[in-house]
Amino acid sequence: MNTNTIYHFEAQKIDGQMQSMADYKGQVLLVVNTASKCGFTPQYDGLQDLYQKYRDQGFQVLGFPCNQFGSQEPGDASEIQSFCSLNFNVSFPLFAKVDVNGEKAHAMYTWLKERKPGALGTKSIKWNFTKFLIDRQGQVVKRYSPDTKPDSIASDIETLLASTAE
Repeated sequence: MNTNTIYHFEAQKIDGQMQSMADYKGQVLLVVNTASKCGFTPQYDGLQDLYQKYRDQGFQVLGFPCNQFGSQEPGDASEIQSFCSLNFNVSFPLFAKVDVNGEKAHAMYTWLKERKPGALGTKSIKWNFTKFLIDRQGQVVKRYSPDTKPDSIASDIETLLASTAE
């Protein structure tokens, strides 16, 4: 297996089932660390809009709840899923709560940060709703800060969707 792509990783879905990232091969992905009680939480609306608009063209938003920033994701899996569904009609895949920084950081997040460091080359995630755009070949193309609104990413997504899968 190619460890130079996101397809090398797997993550636990919010329902407890394991999900291989290889199942998303050939799709454009937006990987986002999320939180239910954050100033950026309304971005769920924009993320859902992107998902609805582009999913039939081979696009997925993958949400990874994280409680590392101001304890803004305190709930358990069912509370998170219920919150996202009731408040934002989220239908894109949500995963189990993960750490994105530190010793217990999910291996995929360590890989993402190495591929696309943040401002001034920092390898850490600054806050909730940091976004990573992955192309159809499983490579990290771009990293977006938490304050980047999902709709402003649409043209980058369209560019990647227009490229052919491997």
